[in-house]
Amino acid sequence: MEFKKCERCGCFFVSTDNICGNCLAKEQTEIKKLKDYFSESEEIPSIALLVHDTGISEKNLTKYLQNNNFIEGQNKIFEL
Repeated sequence: MEFKKCERCGCFFVSTDNICGNCLAKEQTEIKKLKDYFSESEEIPSIALLVHDTGISEKNLTKYLQNNNFIEGQNKIFEL
């Protein structure tokens, strides 16, 4: 285990992960919300609308969309 700085909130913690336990729970919630949004939506006209509709920050959306789990969702986005 290492002493690390959380990539999301900046607090220091001891773990093998890159984000602290509090942020991990928030991140899992946001990822589920994004997956649900993609499964319910036909098209997503812009990243701005995705931010508005989900409440997830553009920074976090960009990080999640770079994950292979969201390739289908990325293909729906017309404007990045």
